[in-house]
Amino acid sequence: MSFDERAFFSEKPETRPAKYPCPRCKRTNEYTIRWMRRTKKDRAPQGAEDRVKFDKLRDHLLRLDDEVTCKTCGKKFEIPSLHSMMFLDQIDGLPKDVDADESEATEAPGKPIDAATRAALPARFTRPTKGWRG
Repeated sequence: MSFDERAFFSEKPETRPAKYPCPRCKRTNEYTIRWMRRTKKDRAPQGAEDRVKFDKLRDHLLRLDDEVTCKTCGKKFEIPSLHSMMFLDQIDGLPKDVDADESEATEAPGKPIDAATRAALPARFTRPTKGWRG
């Protein structure tokens, strides 16, 4: 018995931003990833035999892009994510969480290390570097 998903879902393409590190040059860039939003229809289509299966269906996103091209070095790499399908009820708070993470990440590099933290580090980490010749 085959299951035609298009009869049960409405499909709408969308794009979402995501940050991924390039495995070659190790730089993190922001990429636009294409997704297909599948929303469950109001009622089961005509001739649908399995009403229980229709009731269990949930709205979800399917990732369409599997590879992206690095903006720095130009090498294609596979998206390092296990989530090629995500349920919409799991990502409702995603934009707020991403904004909070970005604000924390931008504050950390500009924040100076206080003397107590610096003193707690071993000497090999606090000595000035002599260059690559060491």
